[in-house]
Amino acid sequence: MLPQDKLAQIKDRFGFVEAQMNAGAAANEIAQLAKEYSDLKPVVEQIAAWETAVADLAEAEAMLLDPEMRALAEEEIPTLKARLPELEHALKLELLPKDAADARPAVIEIRPGTGGEEAALFAADLLRMYQRYAEAQGWRFEIIELAETEIGGIKEVTARIEGDGVFARLKFESGVHRVQRVPTTESGGRIHTSAATVAVLPEAEEVDIEIPATDIRIDTMRASGAGGQHVNTTDSAVRITHIPTGVVVTSSEKSQHRNREIAMQVLRARLFDLERRRVADERAADRKGQVGSGDRSERIRTYNFPQGRMTDHRINLTLYRLDQIMQGDLTEVIDALIADDQARLLAEVEG
Repeated sequence: MLPQDKLAQIKDRFGFVEAQMNAGAAANEIAQLAKEYSDLKPVVEQIAAWETAVADLAEAEAMLLDPEMRALAEEEIPTLKARLPELEHALKLELLPKDAADARPAVIEIRPGTGGEEAALFAADLLRMYQRYAEAQGWRFEIIELAETEIGGIKEVTARIEGDGVFARLKFESGVHRVQRVPTTESGGRIHTSAATVAVLPEAEEVDIEIPATDIRIDTMRASGAGGQHVNTTDSAVRITHIPTGVVVTSSEKSQHRNREIAMQVLRARLFDLERRRVADERAADRKGQVGSGDRSERIRTYNFPQGRMTDHRINLTLYRLDQIMQGDLTEVIDALIADDQARLLAEVEG
């Protein structure tokens, strides 16, 4: 059963917000009202669609009593009855608690794991995969820090992604990604297994995370080195250390002022993510989060090149079109992960 009181409250709130906007709210309130309006509108539209279907079914069932309308009613009722559960399910999804970070930009960090140079090359492949996916979504992808190996692999990369629903769609990418393939450096044709870690963090706003100046140490350094370790060779690279946690962030843009701004942005995102995970762990010590048990060392996905196969171990999804996936075609797997998360949330709410 759908909570009628809650539906009524949502409709009332939407009407109030709409009225406030039409009445000409104060400049400092308009942005907040506009966001709430855009959040509530799809929910209210789904409520309206469900209520219309319920009313249509009641009307059709009443028509059964009219001999002249009975045949028409008998034709309409099966269609309406079949449509109602779909609308009810869609409405339940809209009513699920939202992750407040879903609409935010994201910071993505990729690092090679076990596997030496092959792991570094795979990390570079993952970076290109996410860049292409972001491009297909119309998102802005900005590399903040990039350290490369001699033959084009990646030691570490941090990037910022901005656009519509970035964190909502990328948050399930956090974890260990495993690759099975014959490395280009392997003369014997043997399949190697290596891995890379991906962390996707919601970007924090200044109001979320307050960082006292006494908690950070800022060092300016020369960002140069062999093997193309940095995007730019510059004297203005900035390293910020958060003393209480030991978190270290670097940025190597040409502008020292811009470096400080970027590094603080990434630092806030990392501290915000730490706080989000701490709160989530307090709610349920044994939670099953984005990376299974919550252990970041657990693999979430395997990319098997000889078989052209990608398997996401969390939802037992296997797709035999690895080439397209590595080109950034992640829609099917991300949609499946979101649907699985929604099903889990629904089970919790209804259970």
